[in-house]
Amino acid sequence: MLLIKNARIIDPETANDQKYDLIIGESLIEKIIPSDSSDREDDSSFDEIIDAEGKFVAPGLVDCHVHFRDPGFTYKEDIETGAKAAARGGFTTVVMMGNTEPHMDNAATIKDVIAKGKETGIRVYACGNVTKDMKGQILCDMDELIGAGAVLFTDDGKPITDADLMERACVEAAKRNKVISLHEENPEFIKDNGINAGEVAERLGLEGSPREAEISMVKRDIDIAEKTGASIVVQHISAAESVELIRQARKRGVKVHAEATPHHFTLTEKDVLRYGALAKMNPPLRLESDRMAIIEGLKDGTIEMIATDHAPHSKEEKAKGIKDAPSGITGLETSLALGIRELVKPGHLTLEQLIKAMTIGPASVYGLDAGRIKEGGSADLVVFDENGEWDFVNSYSKSTNTPFLGQRFPGKIYATICQSKIVYQDK
Repeated sequence: MLLIKNARIIDPETANDQKYDLIIGESLIEKIIPSDSSDREDDSSFDEIIDAEGKFVAPGLVDCHVHFRDPGFTYKEDIETGAKAAARGGFTTVVMMGNTEPHMDNAATIKDVIAKGKETGIRVYACGNVTKDMKGQILCDMDELIGAGAVLFTDDGKPITDADLMERACVEAAKRNKVISLHEENPEFIKDNGINAGEVAERLGLEGSPREAEISMVKRDIDIAEKTGASIVVQHISAAESVELIRQARKRGVKVHAEATPHHFTLTEKDVLRYGALAKMNPPLRLESDRMAIIEGLKDGTIEMIATDHAPHSKEEKAKGIKDAPSGITGLETSLALGIRELVKPGHLTLEQLIKAMTIGPASVYGLDAGRIKEGGSADLVVFDENGEWDFVNSYSKSTNTPFLGQRFPGKIYATICQSKIVYQDK
């Protein structure tokens, strides 16, 4: 039995400011009672005790967009190390993307990665690819992939450029009540990926990736979702126009959702000059006006979820220079901290809004049983101090391709609990 006492619970589905004790059984939250109540056993009857005085207890964080590079690229990350990084960041539920080798376009690969995920201590789910070999030509057998355990469909890393194929995919996904998550970058617009087409790209002698590459596909796929009734997610949104397109579509009742990454609400194209390839990602960092539009989208609920797009790469790969280095950064260990520093501290979001976007927001969109604290519910929790400072000087990931290494952050995580077990604890 585990006791978490003197905790301020921050749960998106409830609102209170009272201290509580949580009694954790073998796999569930057995009781949630006021800390001043006499209606519980003496402390000595518990196997483990976490005193959360001055701290928050929130649902375990949920990230439906991570790259664990297994199978095929385990020199960058594997499922075990990715899960350790996730637990350190307060995440108890993650969904792996399928740009692996082999891809997650077949039942065997999906079953294999899910089996590995079960050994990690957190809840590791897998996507299924939309198209065979992620080539955008032939639809995968969705029933086969769902049967193997796929919880959503995506060709993340590659856009689906064929509009007719995209429409057929939406029809099939809607029949099965599954969501298609989309990487919205039309390659016809892009000369040099990973860098915004603009002032910084020009200074670096590159043409870059213009905002139209994203906007055009977001508009197309909103139209397809509206026509078919499908539910879609615009991944790692980067442009103000895309945010507004989604805002207006949602007002019309279109089932379109969006995710914001910590790097897109924290950094701009100017940070490429400071961090080099560590600030290269697809879609790219854009302007301050885009960053603020993303923040406004989070604030008004247009953007329902925060996702890290955790994308590990080796030091050798990132050292190739801005033009040739792969895009992407790691993000699981700093996501909550960046949310507190960039969104809560400046007053853009309340802490409750931030936690909602990192828990019940993504869980609800994808139909996952996660993101809530309730008696009889899963004991997936994170204990953290909003104001407690910590230094990000080492990573649990295999890779360190992040511009945030070495920085001091608020939002110190003291414990992550998944399925009643402590999977990370700061000593």
